[in-house]
Amino acid sequence: MPETAVLNLSREFPAVPTADWEAAIQKDLKGANYEKKLVWRTDEGLAIPPYYRRENLAGHEPVRPDFKRWELSESLDSPPDAVRADLLHEAGAHAVQELAFALAEAIERIEPEFVFAVGSNYFFEIAKLRAARLLWAQAAVALAVDPTAKIHVRTSRRNKSVYDPYTNLLRVTTEAMSAAIGGADTLTVEAFGFSPHLAVNVQRVLREESHVDAVADPSAGSYYIESLTDALARAGWKLFQEVEQQGGYTKARAFIEKSLVESRAALSKAVSSRRKTLVGVNNYPNVNEKMPGIEAPSALPCSRLAEPFEQIRRRTAAHAARSGRYPKVLLLKRGDLKMRMARANFCFNFLGCAGFDIVEGEDYAGTDADLIVLCSSDPEYLPLAHEVCGAVKQPVLVAGNPKDQTEALKTAGVQGFIHIGSDAVETLTDWQTRLGMKE
Repeated sequence: MPETAVLNLSREFPAVPTADWEAAIQKDLKGANYEKKLVWRTDEGLAIPPYYRRENLAGHEPVRPDFKRWELSESLDSPPDAVRADLLHEAGAHAVQELAFALAEAIERIEPEFVFAVGSNYFFEIAKLRAARLLWAQAAVALAVDPTAKIHVRTSRRNKSVYDPYTNLLRVTTEAMSAAIGGADTLTVEAFGFSPHLAVNVQRVLREESHVDAVADPSAGSYYIESLTDALARAGWKLFQEVEQQGGYTKARAFIEKSLVESRAALSKAVSSRRKTLVGVNNYPNVNEKMPGIEAPSALPCSRLAEPFEQIRRRTAAHAARSGRYPKVLLLKRGDLKMRMARANFCFNFLGCAGFDIVEGEDYAGTDADLIVLCSSDPEYLPLAHEVCGAVKQPVLVAGNPKDQTEALKTAGVQGFIHIGSDAVETLTDWQTRLGMKE
């Protein structure tokens, strides 16, 4: 290319119509259901498509808040009159509920100052803060008050764990980025098991090294975030109107409390069943970390999502202290290579969340394991179960859910199954009891 030639990206990379993208997707799906495979249904009830384009912004009012450089705050104290949306978050509210219920209280008190907590759902948290400003601005028109909201933000508590505190540090880093990009006026990064100076340094790195504050509203123009902001604002306004129909924030307290109980239960169930991952807690555990690295801060306003798993690990540790050893699980790998490796890996993560010692092998002779898990393919399970169950005294489980063989495997001596549909808290607690651990 001559040195004077101009690189024309629009010519080199011509626009591809959405219809062409959709045709390519349908071809790759090979008949699979588009909605089930590619559309994400969120806790808020929103449908998130696999990609966004300019046409997704058609009809949306762009969010153009007056962004300023956020103030670094080390104080855990909230402004006395601010609307505490962060307490809704900690009580289990999803983003739409946080927005709607906080707006209802703000309108009742005509209070433009908010405290929000940001969790690890990175893009949603950015959009949530932007939507909060949009909603207050809309309400302020009817109230004939200043449309400018002041938003104080702190990092979430509900997703933190007393195990592996440096994972908490990673969590607050992404949370702080969401707050900064979403337009927080002040930001507090709470230390949870790591040094407070690291909490302060997270913000300093974002500001001085990453230059997150160099551009006002850095997410503006992102098709995804603009669309998500609009979707959250619309859903939040709709739920807010439901509250207003019941007489406003105070008169709708029973409705709000019921909504929070339901959303909290759904969130806890998602973590317990491992549909929602807390790294190091309900998946990908550090099996060498037997004891908590920290104690949870006192006087937290609600329980954390990790607490059921932490209680399970404490129970295992207490049993080991009494008996002199941690319960051992043998993952017995036989047969089909792909299936045995995949199922052994699944069980390692699943059972590792209880703090058990885990070993893998192809032989069970002479094992001192307390529990044996067969890791193989469905067609190979029944003969393997007959072989192993008749030769050992330990309980034998099967990794997987071969429904057409369940009764035959139980007859052969199999005492349980571990699979993607298992509730981890229920299953691990049950096996702790069956292995003789005290409550």
